[in-house]
Amino acid sequence: MAADSATDDRPFEDDLARLEAIVDQLETDPPPLDDALDAYEEGVTLAQRCLDRLDAAEQRMQELEIEQSDIERTDRS
Repeated sequence: MAADSATDDRPFEDDLARLEAIVDQLETDPPPLDDALDAYEEGVTLAQRCLDRLDAAEQRMQELEIEQSDIERTDRS
């Protein structure tokens, strides 16, 4: 499944829920091989998108911590 702009705009929680649904389906009621491969490919895409978004959130948090630290240092001067 190729990523497109429609899926890029989905909330993180929607991507994670879809990924969990795919994992559950593959573990509990595996579809035919071709369908399973399609689901697996979609899952890999979703997992990467989720990881990328988590990495971006972590980076933003670190930037905010640095900004807050700079503000506190300036206030003490």
